[in-house]
Amino acid sequence: MAEGAGQSVTLLISITGLMCFWSGVMEVISRSGLAGAAARLLRPLLRPLFGKASRDEEAMEMVSANVTANLLGLSNASTPIGLRAAERLYTVCGRRGAPDAVLTLVTLNSASIQLIPSTVAAVRSSLGAAAPFDIMPAVWGASVVSVLVVIFAGRLLRPLFPDENGK
Repeated sequence: MAEGAGQSVTLLISITGLMCFWSGVMEVISRSGLAGAAARLLRPLLRPLFGKASRDEEAMEMVSANVTANLLGLSNASTPIGLRAAERLYTVCGRRGAPDAVLTLVTLNSASIQLIPSTVAAVRSSLGAAAPFDIMPAVWGASVVSVLVVIFAGRLLRPLFPDENGK
C-alpha cells in the first residue's frame, strides 16, 4: 500500500506540472490572438453547431480555444477557457435555463476529439510505457465517433425537451 501511495503522489505531481504548463500555454495562445485565428479556421465547423451564438466573435474565440485545447489533448487546461466560453454563451443566449449553445459546448468539451492525447501519453510515460503515443489511432477513432454520436443524439433528442419558450 505504501508503494502504491508513493506512486500515486508521483503521478499526481507529474500530471499537475503538465496541467500547469499547458494552462499557461493556452493562456498565451488566448492573449496572443492565436485563439482568434483558430476561431476563423474552426468557424465553418462550429457555426452550424452554435447557431446565433456563432455570430458573437468573443464567444467563438473562447469556444475555439476550448476546442483547440481538447484537440491537443489538454482537457484539464481547457477547463478555465471552457468556463469563460460558457459564461459568454450565457450572456449571448440569455441566462434562463440551459441554452443550446452552452449544452453544445459542454458536450463537445466532454466528448472532445483529440489529435494528440498528451495527458494520457504523459500518464503512460510516467508509468513506464515504451511508446506512450502508440494509442493515437485508437484515440482518434474513439474521439471522433464519440463527438459524432453526442452531436447526433443531442440534435435527435432536443425536440423531446422544449425550453421554457416551447422551442
